[in-house]
Amino acid sequence: MSEGKQYQLGTIGALSLSVVSSVSIVICNKALISTLGFTFATTLTSWHLLVTFCSLHIALWMKWFEHKPFDPRAVMGFGILNGTSIGLLNLSLGFNSVGFYQMTKLAIIPCTVLLETLFFRKIFSRNVQLSLSVLLMGVGIATVTDLQLNVLGSVLSLLAVVTTCVAQIMTNTIQKKFKVSSTQLLYQSCPYQAITLFITGPFVDGLLTNQNVFAFNYTPQVLAFIVLSCLISVSVNFSTFLVIGKTSPVTYQVLGHLKTCLVLAFGYVLLRDPFSWRNILGILIAMVGMVLYSYYCTAESQQKATAEAVQVSQAKENESDPLLSVENGGGILTDGSVARAPGWNSNKDLQA
Repeated sequence: MSEGKQYQLGTIGALSLSVVSSVSIVICNKALISTLGFTFATTLTSWHLLVTFCSLHIALWMKWFEHKPFDPRAVMGFGILNGTSIGLLNLSLGFNSVGFYQMTKLAIIPCTVLLETLFFRKIFSRNVQLSLSVLLMGVGIATVTDLQLNVLGSVLSLLAVVTTCVAQIMTNTIQKKFKVSSTQLLYQSCPYQAITLFITGPFVDGLLTNQNVFAFNYTPQVLAFIVLSCLISVSVNFSTFLVIGKTSPVTYQVLGHLKTCLVLAFGYVLLRDPFSWRNILGILIAMVGMVLYSYYCTAESQQKATAEAVQVSQAKENESDPLLSVENGGGILTDGSVARAPGWNSNKDLQA
């Protein structure tokens, strides 16, 4: 199997794992929060990261991957930034309406595109921009309801968008710059993310719920769902880094909106959540945008791969050319002898 096909299969596998694990943890957390009353999302996330780190440490001990240390300052900064973005997203949800929070999540894609264009000179074609617009319009129709604005909520949302965009761009950039895998980066950054959220989590959750996470009544059922949520989170965290490393931050955000649509559809079909034709229309439009985005990205990737293959082929042909090549039937001196017509020469000989 060629490297290109292996890479494509790996990318598809990463995307599938991300979708399945993310939808699963949403369902689990929904039962934990809505049914069992455990509303401490930030603290729960810190536990997710601690379990993820322990799982990766066991995997390292079993030699399932190789530990590859690199710039500790970059790892620490990245881990703290990632943890901060999670906390700010939870605060944004707590201090804003659900509709405004969904607008915040929608703003992450255009913000990421803007940052990558300004600082990394990345070019997004008009077709990709159009497909993203269709996708965002569909998700907006399906999810955005009321838009109640307040100053504190707006500031928190802005900070959440910026930190999330930068953290996801850094995930992709660090993996490529230091040539580390998603597992290696996750293993090294997990402790910093976990500590950041473990310290700030009880305070953030206290602001949002007016309850103390340590005073909650942890029944066996609650503990069982917490353990299940933490186990699923290992797959969620791993697939997040894997997807961003193999694709891009924008693609990961597009995938995130696909998960949103799937969760909504799951709620409508299986849980009998209330819905309207507006929700269904929004999901369908978002799916069209998703298909268009996938199609244009795949087409552009194939064009780029073809162009690179042509360049490599031309370079190999140039390297395999004989030291002497036909040119205009003339001759030049080579190794002290006179060449007869048809004469042979090359640029290498002229520059020697």
